[in-house]
Amino acid sequence: MFGFRFVKFQPSEYVMKVRNGKIVKEGVGLSFRYYAPTTSVIVVPVSSIDVPFIFEEITNDYQTVTVQGQLTYRIVDYRKTTQILNYTYNLRKNQYISDDPNKLAQRVINIAKVLTKKHLEQMPLREAIQSSERLAQSITREIMQNAELEKLGIELMGFSVLAILPNKETMRALEAQAREQILRNADDALYERRNASIEQERRVKENELNTEIAVETKKKQIRETQLDAERSVSVKKNEIKEEQLQFDTMMEEKKQQLTELSIANSKAQADAKAYEMSAVMKSLEGVNPALLQSMANMGMNPDKLIAIAFQGLAENAGRIGQLNITPDLLQGLLSESNNHQQQQGGRSR
Repeated sequence: MFGFRFVKFQPSEYVMKVRNGKIVKEGVGLSFRYYAPTTSVIVVPVSSIDVPFIFEEITNDYQTVTVQGQLTYRIVDYRKTTQILNYTYNLRKNQYISDDPNKLAQRVINIAKVLTKKHLEQMPLREAIQSSERLAQSITREIMQNAELEKLGIELMGFSVLAILPNKETMRALEAQAREQILRNADDALYERRNASIEQERRVKENELNTEIAVETKKKQIRETQLDAERSVSVKKNEIKEEQLQFDTMMEEKKQQLTELSIANSKAQADAKAYEMSAVMKSLEGVNPALLQSMANMGMNPDKLIAIAFQGLAENAGRIGQLNITPDLLQGLLSESNNHQQQQGGRSR
C-alpha cells in the first residue's frame, strides 16, 4: 500500500538494502519492509557455484584437443563483487535487472581457459591427453594466485579436468598406433619367451654337456687311478720277477760252483783211481798172465767159468784134434750151474 512492501530472502542469499545510494541494511537471509520508489536491493548468492566448461586448444605439435571439466567458486567479498558487477535485484519480477551475474562465471572460465592454453601450448599431443590431473593441479595453484579473481572478490574452491580429447581422426590414428605398438609388444613378448625358452634349452644342454664332461673326467680319473694301480702292480710284479731272477741266477751260480766242485772232486777221484790202478799195474808187471786170469776167476759163477773154458777151447781149437760134447754133459753142467745159483741166492737171503 502506497509503495510500501515486505520481502523475505533465503538463507543462501546475501542481501544489501540500499536507499538513496547508501547501504542501510545487509546480511544473509534478511526480511524487511521497504519503500519501492526509493529502495534498491542487491542480492548475492552465498553458496558455491559449479560451472562446467568445454573448449578447444592447440598442443605443441599443432594438434587440436578438447578440454572438458568443471570449476567451483564462491563469492567471499560481496562488496567488491557488487562494485564491479551489477547484482541489483528486481523484487517485482524476482530477477536481476542485468546479466552481470552470469558474466561472472564466464570471467572465471576465461581465466581458466587462458591458463589451460598456456600449459597445452608447451605439451605435445601424447603428453597433453595424459596430463589431466597434473594440468588441473597446476591451473588450480595459478588461479588461486590470480589478481583478477581477488579483485572480483571470489574464491576458487575446485578445478578439475575431466578429459582432454583429440579429434576423431587423430584419435583413430592414435588408437591404430597404440594398437600396433601393443601388437609389437606382444610380438616382442612372444620373441622374448621364445628366446628365453631357447636360452633355457641351451642352458639345459650346456648343463648336460658339462655333466657328461664331468662324468668323462671322473671316468678318466678312475681309469688313470686304475692304470696307476696296474702300473704299481706291474712294477711290483717286475720287482718280484727281478728278485726271482736274481735268486735263480744266484742258485744257478751256486749250481755251477757245485758242478765245478763236483767235477773237480770226480777228477780228483778219477786221478786217485788212476794212480791206484797205475800202482797195481806196476806191481803186476812181472806176473804170469795165466796166474792173473786164474786170480780173476776166483769166486766166479760156474756158468761164467764154463763160458771161459769154452772160450779157451775155442782159442786153442787148432791144437785140439777132436772134442765131443754130448747133450748129457752140457745138461749136467747147466744143472750144476743152476743149483749153485740157487744156493748163492739162499745164502744171500
